[in-house]
Amino acid sequence: MKRIITTFLATLLVAGAAWATDADGEVRRIDKSQAKITLKHGEIKSLDMPPMTMVFRVKDPKWLDRLAVGDKVRFKAVNDAGTFTVTEIEAAK
Repeated sequence: MKRIITTFLATLLVAGAAWATDADGEVRRIDKSQAKITLKHGEIKSLDMPPMTMVFRVKDPKWLDRLAVGDKVRFKAVNDAGTFTVTEIEAAK
C-alpha cells in the first residue's frame, strides 16, 4: 500500500509540473476587481500556445498590487479545465 501511495503522489507531481510553465511577458492591462491580468507573451510550448496577448486569471489577486502596465514579467500559468490561470508572477530581472 505504501508503494501505491508513493507512486500516486509522484505521478501527481509529474503531471502538475507538465501543466505549469515559465513564460516571459509584458503587462498590458490589470483588472483588480476581476483578479485578471492581460499579458503579451511569447510562445508557451507546454500549453501549446503561440505568442499572443491574452487575459489570465491570477491565483492571488494581491499580486496585482505590485505590478503596473508596461512591466516585464516572468510567470507560470496552468490550464485548469479551460481557464488559464497565473500561478506565479514576478517582475523580470
